[in-house]
Amino acid sequence: MTSNKNTDQSSTCPVCGSRISTNASRCLVCGSSIDKSSEKSVKKTEINRPKIPSITIALPLVIALVVLFLAIGAGGVYAVMNQTGMVVEPTVTPTITSTATITITPTLTLTPTIEPSITPLPDLEYTVQSGDSCLSIAFLFNVSVNSIVVKNNLSATCDNLVVGQKLSIPQPTPTPSPQPTATLGEVDATRAACNTVSYTVGPGDTLSTIARNYNVEIDAIRQWNGIISDIVYEGQPLQIPLCQRLPTAGPTPTATNPPPYQAPSLLLPADGAPFTAANDSIALQWSSVGTLRSDEYYAVNIEDVTEGEGRRLVEYVTDTKFNVPANFRPNSTVPHVLRWTVFVVRQTGSSTDGQAIYQPAGNISNPRTFIWWANLASTPSP
Repeated sequence: MTSNKNTDQSSTCPVCGSRISTNASRCLVCGSSIDKSSEKSVKKTEINRPKIPSITIALPLVIALVVLFLAIGAGGVYAVMNQTGMVVEPTVTPTITSTATITITPTLTLTPTIEPSITPLPDLEYTVQSGDSCLSIAFLFNVSVNSIVVKNNLSATCDNLVVGQKLSIPQPTPTPSPQPTATLGEVDATRAACNTVSYTVGPGDTLSTIARNYNVEIDAIRQWNGIISDIVYEGQPLQIPLCQRLPTAGPTPTATNPPPYQAPSLLLPADGAPFTAANDSIALQWSSVGTLRSDEYYAVNIEDVTEGEGRRLVEYVTDTKFNVPANFRPNSTVPHVLRWTVFVVRQTGSSTDGQAIYQPAGNISNPRTFIWWANLASTPSP
């Protein structure tokens, strides 16, 4: 019982709120002194103090108030902008309503073709003349003898004609004009005029072997049969265009020699030009007559006229220039006149000793002369 009584007689520290004994004068926790009189007054005051009323608002009501305040604010802003002209009224765009248009599709009406009706012409009247017969009358009016016989109730032999007799001659039956025939195009005309042979591809056949057997190009067989490749199969029908056969190889034609060449024009040296021993060689030049073949040459003929026909030089060259060698210079103090010509020759074969055989292949040039001698003391005038 004593312990319960002591426990009930306790109080709290007014500073730190720790429980202290009722008779304690100082708080054992914070060390504050405890005034009994002030504690009672404080407690009394706390008991008599009025309480502040608390207001409790529900969450939906808060949300509604916020929305209301926002609406009021937006309305105020709109009113201010409307008064200052900052609000632009939207332009109403009219909606165009399309009206459906009914399209009438015309119905084709077949109009029958009216064939022209032929109105028969009236019969012709003819008076029988002397010497007439049904055959001559029919030939005259371009009708048949039978039509005259039937029309006039004559005998079948038409031998009872009388001079002066009136005959009814039927109009000749018009002969229909022949229908125009279609004109073939160039390709169709070529195919129609070409002689072809039918061939069926056999085992082991190829397009190249077929073309070789008929001596026709592969491209011609492909184009004629509409084939886009060189592959054929066994049993495939083909048309071989014999009109496109390749020419048969024959003997090689013999080359025809060109006509005789014209005479070359001699250029240098000038006609009658003098030369001395100081000239080791003399250059002869002439104009070209064209492109020579492999077996053709220029024949240069030089003759010592002063010494006679026994001293002559003949050379065959392909160029249009020839140098007279120094060993052909006369070994004499007397001036020697040398004459030279040029013409084209063609080699036709070789002799038994291996010498080439030539024959003329053009005209000989006009001769020219030059003087060559060994005396250095004086130079003769040409």
